[in-house]
Amino acid sequence: MRTVVPVVERVVETPSTITLRFDDPRTARPGQFVMLWIPGDDELPMSLAYVGARKGVTVKAMGSTSRHILDIPVGAPVGIRGPYGTSFDVSPGRILLVGGGSGTAVLAPAAEAALANGSTVTAALGATTRAELLFEQRLRSAGASIAIATDDGSAGERGYVTKLVEGLLAENEFDVVWTCGPEVMMQKVIAAARPKHVEVVCSVERHMKCALGMCDACSLGPYHVCVDGPVFPADRIASLPEFGRSKRAPSGRSVPA
Repeated sequence: MRTVVPVVERVVETPSTITLRFDDPRTARPGQFVMLWIPGDDELPMSLAYVGARKGVTVKAMGSTSRHILDIPVGAPVGIRGPYGTSFDVSPGRILLVGGGSGTAVLAPAAEAALANGSTVTAALGATTRAELLFEQRLRSAGASIAIATDDGSAGERGYVTKLVEGLLAENEFDVVWTCGPEVMMQKVIAAARPKHVEVVCSVERHMKCALGMCDACSLGPYHVCVDGPVFPADRIASLPEFGRSKRAPSGRSVPA
């Protein structure tokens, strides 16, 4: 059931990304998502960047609707349906978190919950440039160790975050890797962890229309991401022909991932 609530906070995170906060007492777990409806526009799936009573979604400008969301002011009404989907297991452990761009948004609340439970968390964050790094200070404040890679070298190491991950896995012992970002990036993270026999858990982003597993828009092999995911053990999806290669467009047509 959809609930219409006002936006109570609007935070500019990076030049292309904002967070909208709203009050919603429904229980949510790290990794889950909501369907966010903009009156007069469209409904989009949004991972929860905050999962408490004051929830939040972090939005990066992509299509026309997400660009519209960037202009939503405090006090504006939005529709919330959910939360939906699977979540991260935040039991204590040694966790390597790998976030590519806005993918860090879904990982941040999971990291906070795990740290509160006694885990150690190393966060490898990737972005195009320093200005686009997401939630670095939030994760530091929660107690995570931070490693950074930027495409242009303006912060941390120059290059892709996957190169950074290879070094972290070689030099440290981890129980699990959590990752969210482009599927090609997640494929490389899985490949880097395989020789170390470290479990990888992926948060997958696909186009979702119904969030109920009925419309087939978010299909990934035999799975519907909206109900079977979005959080998947890598061994369930890594060998699927679609993963990292193709996805469904809003029209239902297969397009490159």
